[in-house]
Amino acid sequence: MGVLWFNEIGKQDIPLVGGKGANLGELFRNEIPVPNGFVIDSKTYRDFIEKTGIKEKIEKELENLDVEDTETLSKVSQRIRKLVESTPVPEDIKMEIKKAYEQLVRMEGSKVYVAVRSSATAEDLPDASFAGQQDTFLNVDGRNLIRYVRKCWSSLYTPRAIYYRVQKGFRHEDVSIAVVVQKMVNSEKSGVMFTSHPVTGEPLTIVEAVFGLGEAIVSGRVTPDTYIFDRKKRKIVDVKVGEKSMMITKKNGKTVEIELDEKKSKERVLSDEEVIRLVEIGEIIESHYGNPQDVEWAIENGKIYIVQSRPVTTIKKKEGGVEVAEEEAAEAEILVRGLGASPGIGTGEVKVIKGEKEISKVKEGDILVTTMTTPDMVPAMRRAAAIVTDEGGMTCHAAIVSRELGVPAVVGTKKATQILKDGMTVTVDGEKGVVYAGAVKEVKKEERIEVAASAPLITATEVKVNVSIPEAAERAAATGADGVGLFRIEHMVLGLEKHPMKYIREGQMDVYVDALYQGMKKVLEAFYPKPVWIRTLDAPTDEFRAMEGGEDEPIEANPMLGFRGIRRDLFEEEHLRAEFRAIKKLVDEGLTNVGIMLPLVSNVEEVRRAKRILIEEGLPLNKIEFGIMVETPASALIIEDLVKEGIDFISFGTNDLTQYTLAVDRNNENVAYLFDETHPAVLKLIEMVIKVCKENGVKTSICGQAGSYPHVVEKLVELGIDSVSANQDAVKAVRETIYRVERKIMLDKLRKL
Repeated sequence: MGVLWFNEIGKQDIPLVGGKGANLGELFRNEIPVPNGFVIDSKTYRDFIEKTGIKEKIEKELENLDVEDTETLSKVSQRIRKLVESTPVPEDIKMEIKKAYEQLVRMEGSKVYVAVRSSATAEDLPDASFAGQQDTFLNVDGRNLIRYVRKCWSSLYTPRAIYYRVQKGFRHEDVSIAVVVQKMVNSEKSGVMFTSHPVTGEPLTIVEAVFGLGEAIVSGRVTPDTYIFDRKKRKIVDVKVGEKSMMITKKNGKTVEIELDEKKSKERVLSDEEVIRLVEIGEIIESHYGNPQDVEWAIENGKIYIVQSRPVTTIKKKEGGVEVAEEEAAEAEILVRGLGASPGIGTGEVKVIKGEKEISKVKEGDILVTTMTTPDMVPAMRRAAAIVTDEGGMTCHAAIVSRELGVPAVVGTKKATQILKDGMTVTVDGEKGVVYAGAVKEVKKEERIEVAASAPLITATEVKVNVSIPEAAERAAATGADGVGLFRIEHMVLGLEKHPMKYIREGQMDVYVDALYQGMKKVLEAFYPKPVWIRTLDAPTDEFRAMEGGEDEPIEANPMLGFRGIRRDLFEEEHLRAEFRAIKKLVDEGLTNVGIMLPLVSNVEEVRRAKRILIEEGLPLNKIEFGIMVETPASALIIEDLVKEGIDFISFGTNDLTQYTLAVDRNNENVAYLFDETHPAVLKLIEMVIKVCKENGVKTSICGQAGSYPHVVEKLVELGIDSVSANQDAVKAVRETIYRVERKIMLDKLRKL
């Protein structure tokens, strides 16, 4: 591999080119105005650290690192970054990069300055989109390209990136980094656009704009203009002109800061026409991806360029929580006002910090006050009860990260660091954008589900939702899904105090059963009477090892192929009985909207034994549904025998089905680029299973990632699948796709009459 051009890559290539690279390729290939460029893939970085022998040194530095120890974390980061940046790049890698740059120069017809942008394989994902994890370098020419590529590689080990991976559960050795090299847009105007409101999801496009390059806005160095466009009314409904004291631009081949005079700083950046053009491009991008997008844009010589797009991961489907009591708010002193950037209420002691070196001042429950947060402040932001900044808008670092962390935030106050002092007790209202003196009483808000103004689409194919944690059940139900096609209980189990078998071995089976029961009940009640298919435990051994009592977990070369799924539950039969007992308690209470789904089935005997245990535990098969996951080629190839054994439904787990069919370990960086859930072999297995199940009256569903791809959904509907279970943010888009496909099928039939 090595170097890949934008026209060669798409959203399926995240393991190879990272989130940023994959999104740019996807946009470029779909004729969105993206400046041309190429990606130095993640395998090249792997080759670099292995060929130069520094891989083991890096791993040793990270071994047993306590990321909460800020000082040690910083020192480890510095040592690793220095090692990466000082190690010579092997000649074959260097020549391939230089050759690609020279080709870009020939394509553009003149000297090219480029943006060198890191694209880690754990960023800009639908469920993990923290801002600023790695570095970007602007206005780089060919002479310095290799040096800045190494700087991007080393930024995989910034303190913030190391901390982020640990908090998100990514193993350091599983995350690599690609580098995007993209023609630089010397923009006169630039900014960020949320195609839908980043908190509520309403059809309001928010555009923030500054003069010059976009670094000024995403870093929060200036308060940008804000334009709000109502997509229903098709007009601009609000314009706020920010005070833009400076701009960042290119001068003599260098990136420089220029102070703006008072008149220019208060001048409106965008015309109405430019806002509308941006909105139209944003709507095309949102429609393509099927969910709201966070889009970076630039304007040079009147032409709009899109330089990045990533999914918005912070939309709240449901209103609720707490608000400040009105009578107390009326009496409380308002200390500062700003922009409500992340909803919620936070009360605590003020800690004013001037930079990353002071983040240890912020303890659990404090109010973090600063000029503008930086990525290195994320550990402190996570501890804070609320965040207040002098600068920034809805798309600054503080706003984006606070929303993802679920921490209340007020940004753009202009004077918080001057007025708020260390030790003061304040209450921050992240929705209203207000900071009150003292501890102001909070009241529970009346919970209210947003109801769409338009009538919901009715489809013959059901659209269900995947649920991983019970706390997300009500939000998932608010999508209007027709039930839960996959409730993964392993996330709930891994969050318990100790290993599930430790409960059982210590005679605390009832305690464990009750924990399962309580979590399952939240989901069943949220969806009642709609069906909830609960998958029995399916966690690989390496995920159990960190739990109390998990030290005896076997060490497996490839846990994905090991002691997991129904094979483990049948070996540790008492655990399977615990799961069934929890479900029986729910059924006895009248929550019969439950289905039991066995994972990783590969032979009939597994189904037969599980069903026998289920009956022994008193579960009434005439009241609940019983089914299996089809995620091994074996289960697909013997589907006729499995159907005869007596099952009510099957659900395709395309992530595992793909890796087992193609012999591709999806966690192995060296081969992950071959992982393709739309491979003809995978689709043929799916088609065969649906056909057999339809002939025998067994329901069919899909809960793997492929169920969110529009072209796959079209194929599944044509084959007659009964339901598609998607992630929460894809439910609406999947339903719209199904509606269009069903309508087309119906119209085609009518034309033939």
